[in-house]
Amino acid sequence: MSLKRIHAVFLALCLLGSSAMAQNFGIDELRQRAEAGDAEAQNNLAVLYHTGQGVPVDLNEAIRWYNAAAEQGRANAQLNLGVLYNFGMGVPQDYAEAARWFRMAADQGELMAQISLAALYITGQGVPIDYIEAAKYYTMAAEQGDPGAQMTMAEMYLSGQGVAQDYAESARFYRMAADRGEVAAQFSLAIMHRDGMGVEQDLEAAAELYRMAADQGHIAAMFSIASMYETGQGVPLDLAESYRWYKAAASQGHPGSQNNLALMYEAGEGVAQSLTHAYMWMDLASKLADGPEQENYEMNRDQIEVRLSSEDLVKAKGMSDRCLETRYAECD
Repeated sequence: MSLKRIHAVFLALCLLGSSAMAQNFGIDELRQRAEAGDAEAQNNLAVLYHTGQGVPVDLNEAIRWYNAAAEQGRANAQLNLGVLYNFGMGVPQDYAEAARWFRMAADQGELMAQISLAALYITGQGVPIDYIEAAKYYTMAAEQGDPGAQMTMAEMYLSGQGVAQDYAESARFYRMAADRGEVAAQFSLAIMHRDGMGVEQDLEAAAELYRMAADQGHIAAMFSIASMYETGQGVPLDLAESYRWYKAAASQGHPGSQNNLALMYEAGEGVAQSLTHAYMWMDLASKLADGPEQENYEMNRDQIEVRLSSEDLVKAKGMSDRCLETRYAECD
């Protein structure tokens, strides 16, 4: 997650909390509580000045009250100060100072601070680049259930960056994120189950994960589950279902799926035979691919072309052009 997104999400969360407190006590009473040393009130009053809720925007006042709450150990105030220093809002931009405040909040369990500090260790802003420290704080956030941090730790264990390479740990973190609906984690974990990396090889589990990702629109997962239905690996052989998934991916511009869809039309497998449709999809694949794949698809297209009458060839070329011009809205 980018720091800009962290900032936006964080401010949204603070705004809700501050508005509720302001409604309960009113601005004047909130200020009285802050002046009396109530750290929660100090932070919430700072957020109101920061965002202009009920008071004019005043970053100087916001910083004053954030500091008051942060110095009392209020973790969300420490996080807020870290955000201000990170972006240079009301204070000179200072990544080292941002890291200092993020660390105080992170060590108290503040999720966004853990992610923010880890990101600074990755980029080397305000702190030396240190993948070990980054992994430490991403792990903290991952164990709190943040799917982005879970994904990051899965990738770090997969590559051995900041931690000892460990496919089983990578799979564990991918599983955490996959169970929270992270489509990239579902796809990556499917590959690990398919290949037996960090887990026992299990094609049925791989197929289920591919399907979950495909249902969320992951194009490579659509291609993968189509291939499994085509070969009967991990799922019952089902050419109609294979056709359905190849077409879903092909209609989003995936050349490999377009090639396989064309071959199904050519052979009449999973769909009624249609050489014009076979030519159309193979022509699209050859236009979108590059390198050796493009050459293969062009060869496949040319082999279909010789089987078409002149009239059908003109029709098939028109279908291909219309399909591409309408961004796959008119391909039938």
